[in-house]
Amino acid sequence: MNEVNKTLYIPLYGKAKVSQLGIILNDPSAERIWKEEAFPIHGKSRSKWLAYNMAMRARVFDDWTDSMLQQNSDALVLHIGCGLDSRHMRVKTPYTEWMDCDLPDVIEIRRKYFQENETYHMMALDASRPEQIESLPDGDAAIVVLEGLSMYLTNSQVRGLLHALDKKYRTLHILMDVYTEFGVKASKFKNPVNDVGVTKLYGIDDVGNIIDGLRIRFVKEHSFTPAELVKELAPVERLFFKLLFTGSLYRKIYRMYELKT
Repeated sequence: MNEVNKTLYIPLYGKAKVSQLGIILNDPSAERIWKEEAFPIHGKSRSKWLAYNMAMRARVFDDWTDSMLQQNSDALVLHIGCGLDSRHMRVKTPYTEWMDCDLPDVIEIRRKYFQENETYHMMALDASRPEQIESLPDGDAAIVVLEGLSMYLTNSQVRGLLHALDKKYRTLHILMDVYTEFGVKASKFKNPVNDVGVTKLYGIDDVGNIIDGLRIRFVKEHSFTPAELVKELAPVERLFFKLLFTGSLYRKIYRMYELKT
């Protein structure tokens, strides 16, 4: 498994830790997988503050996916760069078809823990190769989750991925988190992915440049740390967490965009 693939253990740890505490995210699968994989992360990657942040990010993606499914019950859900996430089990709204996609090494590990059925499937896919999008299931509409992915792709590769999805599906709903260029520079000093050997990341300052000329349009920016989730922390922790992960400084580093056709 390469260094980028190893980054999946950081959010897995965060979701497992928070689930054990009974706040923000209920994810028994993450707890079980983390215990069995026992991947040795250390340093900032094991910070409880980062764990809270990773769990909140996952919860925002979960709630958004639920909302999109309520509006588009027949849409295909595509989680590209799924890692070992169990979102297909956490969402509350029934879905017609869900496809979890990641690099072959990751999908091989996923198959140890998740079973395919009539509505849930897994597929090896390299997001940096847009031609592989054509192999995804056909359909009219797709709800696309791009969580923790864009920062490992060049701007050109992100555009290529979105362009391929734009050609494949008539209706798209996309949620994507990105580092800014400033965030990439800052990450050289404090990013937890450095702890697993990742040294090259990419930022997006203007998502409009990425989608220019496509049918895809910007809808709105989402918060990674909604107030109702921050309130689930203990009062003292809440104050420190707000200093680290909320406010204008955090937005200068990290953003979450909703897009659609």
